[in-house]
Amino acid sequence: MNEAELRERLLAILGAIAPEARETELDPAAPLRDQIDIDSMDFLNFVTAVHKQLGVPIPELDYPRLSSLDGAVHYVMAKLAA
Repeated sequence: MNEAELRERLLAILGAIAPEARETELDPAAPLRDQIDIDSMDFLNFVTAVHKQLGVPIPELDYPRLSSLDGAVHYVMAKLAA
């Protein structure tokens, strides 16, 4: 899976949790919680869905690394490459 495909998968996961999230309006470097209306439970659902759908173990200590779209892409890419 390349970076563009991963970004699309993460956006699809995010869209299932927060349908109001629009890819064209998201700043990929800014925290997701500042841009869309997700609470801590929604964020946990996002992390859990990433784990389940992509098979990437994400320890709780690493959750902050997935706070932005860019952060999530880089984190998951590194985990998939390992």
